[in-house]
Amino acid sequence: MHQPFKRIGLFIRKDDPILENAVTQVSQFLTKQALSVVINEPLSFLPNLDVVTTSAFPEHCDLTIAIGGDGTLLSASRALAGTELPLVGINVGRLGFLADVTLDKLENQLAQILAGEYREDKRFLMQATINGNDDPLGLAMNDIVIHAYQGLHMIEFETAINGRFLNSQRADGILVATPTGSTAYAMSAGGPILDVDLDVLVLASVCPHTLSNRPLVITADSVVDITLSENTVSSCMASCDGRPGHIIQPGDTIRIQRHPKTITLLHLEDHDHYSILRAKLEWGRKLTC
Repeated sequence: MHQPFKRIGLFIRKDDPILENAVTQVSQFLTKQALSVVINEPLSFLPNLDVVTTSAFPEHCDLTIAIGGDGTLLSASRALAGTELPLVGINVGRLGFLADVTLDKLENQLAQILAGEYREDKRFLMQATINGNDDPLGLAMNDIVIHAYQGLHMIEFETAINGRFLNSQRADGILVATPTGSTAYAMSAGGPILDVDLDVLVLASVCPHTLSNRPLVITADSVVDITLSENTVSSCMASCDGRPGHIIQPGDTIRIQRHPKTITLLHLEDHDHYSILRAKLEWGRKLTC
């Protein structure tokens, strides 16, 4: 049993009318519990809710609740990385691997977590830098993707791991994903589904121009350098977790490596990742005689 939470920060990505019912339901439940509640964005339908910037959450909260879906939880994770502020997700979307509290069971599930009945789940993030610059282009909890900036153009690039040359290839792009992101774009690109407790990264090419190309799993402490070939005729983009990214030019090198800070997700005590995989990916039921 952990210490109960008293100060709650609600995280949403925007004033979305679709979220009105969910945010109202969560806010009303927390208010009934006599808890302190703030939110990161002003809401037209809840004007009396105190607004606090996400960067100030650690001063005002001891728990963050992300309302929306996995995308919202990813945004909250990047914003809160390194703060040691735990995060729980309430899934309002369709496909949620991370946000596993549901609106239809909100009161029971959220009450358990607020009372200290939960499991902690540490996740690591990645960062991308360009041409030796130490300032990150962005953080990613799922994946970092190098792809053509405009139009459907194949790009040419070289990949090195820990300073050692791996290969040269032509493809629509390449992605580096964490175990958290292995069920996202990496899975669509043919990558393996990784157990979230593994300390590894997966490299997967997007539509490679060779039949011999296969995803590669490496240790999470590896440093991955992807250099865009001078032969590439168009500019490319490095995108973190699917967000609009940084433009890169032929000859540029993107370095991808583990970010030094982590994020703590909270799950219900009976949380079962394999059950979520079965439900979300519609895997078949156990065979019976």
